[in-house]
Amino acid sequence: MKLLAIAILFTVICWAPVVGSAQPNTTDPHMTAEERGKVIKLLLDSQKELLDATESLSDAQWFYKPSPFSWSVGQTAEHIMLAEGLLFSAVERALAQKPNPDWESKTAPKSEFLERVLVSRARRAQAPELIWPTGKLTKAEVLGRFKEARAKTLKFAQETDVALKEHTLDHPFPVFGTLNAYDWLIYIPLHNIRHNQQIAAVKANAGFPQK
Repeated sequence: MKLLAIAILFTVICWAPVVGSAQPNTTDPHMTAEERGKVIKLLLDSQKELLDATESLSDAQWFYKPSPFSWSVGQTAEHIMLAEGLLFSAVERALAQKPNPDWESKTAPKSEFLERVLVSRARRAQAPELIWPTGKLTKAEVLGRFKEARAKTLKFAQETDVALKEHTLDHPFPVFGTLNAYDWLIYIPLHNIRHNQQIAAVKANAGFPQK
C-alpha cells in the first residue's frame, strides 16, 4: 500500500509540470502603439505632400503630360484617389474574413516588405484597370474626393481596436501573397508616397509649364 501511494505521488509530480506549464505565447494581432503611430504619420505626411504638390497648380500644369504614354499630375492624383477607396475596401474585406490561425506565419514579415518595395519606383507595375484615371476630372473634384477618402482612412487608423493582423486577404499579385488587414492599411499611404514621387518627376520635366 505504501509503495502504491509513493507510485501515485511520483506520477502526480511528473505530470504536474506538464499540466501546469504555460502554453507558448503568440504575438498579439492588434496594432502596437508604435504601428498605429507609424501608419497615422504616413497617412498625414503623404497627404500633405500630395496637396502641397498639387493645390496651387494651374490647369495647364495639372493636365500636362510629358509624353502621350505618361500620366499627367492630374491623372496620377486621380489614380491615388481611386486607389485609396480600393485599398480601404481591401481592409474591410479582410476584416470580414474569419481570423486566420496561420496569420503570423503567413504575414509576419509583410509590412516591412511593403515599406521597402512600394515606395521604390525602381520597378514599374501596371495598375488594375479599375483604378486607371480618366483624366476628365477637375483638380477640385480629384482633391476633394481624395480628402474625403483619406479622412475615412485616418479616422479608422486612429480609432480601430480590432485585431487587424489575424484577418487576412490575398493580394491579386502573387509577389505580395497573403496580407493582413494592417498590411492593407499601411499599403494606402505607401502607395500614395510612390505616386507622389511620380508627380514630382512630371513637375521636374523640362516641358512642364511654368504657370
